[in-house]
Amino acid sequence: MSIKDFTDKVVLVTGAGSGIGREAARIFADQGALVYLADVGAHGLAETKDLIAELGGKVQAARVDVSVESEVAALVKRIAKEAGRLDVAFNNAGVSGQAHRIEDYPTADFDRVIAINLRSVFLGMKHELPLLKRSGGGAIVNTASVAALTGPGGMSAYAASKHGVHGLTRVAAMENAAHGVRVNALAPGWTETPMVVTASAQNPGFAQLATTAIPAKRGAHPNEIAAAAVWLASDAASYVMGQMLVVDGGMTIGGFEL
Repeated sequence: MSIKDFTDKVVLVTGAGSGIGREAARIFADQGALVYLADVGAHGLAETKDLIAELGGKVQAARVDVSVESEVAALVKRIAKEAGRLDVAFNNAGVSGQAHRIEDYPTADFDRVIAINLRSVFLGMKHELPLLKRSGGGAIVNTASVAALTGPGGMSAYAASKHGVHGLTRVAAMENAAHGVRVNALAPGWTETPMVVTASAQNPGFAQLATTAIPAKRGAHPNEIAAAAVWLASDAASYVMGQMLVVDGGMTIGGFEL
């Protein structure tokens, strides 16, 4: 990719207040895009906005609960009014949820995780797609997880939500490929984000297994995952549609090392 691949493009990044979302927003802005940041956390959102502005990027921000349709719709309407177009949407917001066996899993928390991780992707695409099409096409990247391929014990809500993101992405890709909109998913492995740090504290057994099972012998930096999201959204990935790109340091390869 050239350094200004997204010049004059308008990009929406949800979950932009930290981690992968913050890094992706920074890269998009560095490559010339006007970036709209969305996050439910006002403090992290402000930090990301200030970071991009200090680096000379073009940025706007909105505090949004992406599981609430009226808030998602209002954000996309605002983008249409202010920027007149949308070229890329990175639907990245998510939570890990609690760690319990299925029979002990609190139903309210299960519903919360599904709402934030899966319902939000549906709502995002529902409102983003019409504007993307009116803008002449573009790209959507949805954040799934290696948990869309595996069944991590104790994380039933998270795994179910991320399997759902994978399926929803493939349906959206099928429906929109002929309309100039590419839709793909990103499946990060163990990444050193605030959310993963919290999940590790709740489920130390999983954390230990995950880190020892990674052939790369380390977790990812959020920038490494964000770079893959930006690539999926770029013209360099122009023939990539309906795929889930796994970026996990080899975590899901399987087998064993001699």
